Amino acid sequence: MILEMKVPSPGESISEVEIASWLVQDGDYVEKDQAIAEVDSDKATLELPAEESGVITLKAEEGDTVAVGAVVCLIDTSAEKPAGQTKKEETPATKEEKEEKAPDREEKKEAAPAAASKTAAATKDQSSSGHASGHPSPAARKLMDENNIRPGQVNGTGKDGRITKQDVLAAMAGGFSAEHATGWGGTRDTNREKMSMLRRKISERLVSVKNDTAMLTTFNEVNMQPIMDVRNRYKDIFKEQHGVGLGFMSFFTKAVTEALRQFPAVNAQLDGQEVVFHDYADIGIAVSSPKGLMVPVLRNAEQMSLAEIEAGIKDLAIKARDGKISIEEMTGGTFTITNGGVFGSMLSTPIINPPQSAILGMHNIVERPIAENGQVVIRPVMYVALSYDHRIIDGKESVSFLVAVKEMLENPTRLIFGGKSPEEVLLGL
Repeated sequence: MILEMKVPSPGESISEVEIASWLVQDGDYVEKDQAIAEVDSDKATLELPAEESGVITLKAEEGDTVAVGAVVCLIDTSAEKPAGQTKKEETPATKEEKEEKAPDREEKKEAAPAAASKTAAATKDQSSSGHASGHPSPAARKLMDENNIRPGQVNGTGKDGRITKQDVLAAMAGGFSAEHATGWGGTRDTNREKMSMLRRKISERLVSVKNDTAMLTTFNEVNMQPIMDVRNRYKDIFKEQHGVGLGFMSFFTKAVTEALRQFPAVNAQLDGQEVVFHDYADIGIAVSSPKGLMVPVLRNAEQMSLAEIEAGIKDLAIKARDGKISIEEMTGGTFTITNGGVFGSMLSTPIINPPQSAILGMHNIVERPIAENGQVVIRPVMYVALSYDHRIIDGKESVSFLVAVKEMLENPTRLIFGGKSPEEVLLGL
């Protein structure tokens, strides 16, 4: 029996996906529920599991855009499992092995003398020109990106000059010739790569924000010394008791949720001619992933402790990095925090994540001279930025919101007492 496997719907409003990579080869025997492909939607990368066991026939190429419901492969369920094959869970290591061995298997099939001489001539031509004629495999590309290596610096030995992971390792072990040691440029080569569906969607959303909102940005600075003192005193026992590190993001998230309670318009969003206010804070945490910028969401962050926030952020960041995050985990946020400081950014104007109305940008911490009690002292200072939609958030609210965040971070006890000092709580103010 021939089973047609169709692209399932990843979620509402998604009508097409892109085949990011096949995890199996045409003609392979696959087991039921085995991951056979990774597909990109405009929101996330998802795995496509086999619906039945059998021999697979691929009907789409990597990089193809296919409609939801379209047939992407056939599975012959009547085919017998090859002798000696056992079901095993595919790991990243086995994926890389398949990527590297696939070209070798195809080359062995082309054992005719004419094909062999053609391959030899192509290899000779690649050696003389100093660069490969093919593209790197996914595993090779990852290794090259990590080590800042250009395709022109590696000779590909795979089919059609494809660069394999072993080619990159061999080039790194043997060193690069003087011809290749001319820096990153000089070859006049160009390389075109199709934008992923996720990157295309991000581009569309960013442009629409600039065109469709009245976006402004207000800035302030935060003396990070009090937070750093708290971290230094308690980070070891915090990790011992909760199993997660005590980072700056949990303090910022807690300060933001308290400030959102005080200024609910910053937590609202426009829906036609109505303003929707939220009695909760679902905080999006912008994280960088191999697929691009993603914004997973912490649900009801206003009810979380610092430890719960740290654990939630760690879990979401790992999922985003490994491409395991779901669409549901990236939708429905009411406010976003982005931290460009981890990359060395001093100051920036973050772009609102629609349909939200505001986003807080964190930056790097630098020792700067500031005035305290009439004296100039050196303190670790972070610049913070709040971009907001001026259609529903007034300047007074935006500035007051950022000042509230600043005051809570510079006096961490305010985070414990709902944005107030212990004295204010005691006096009922």
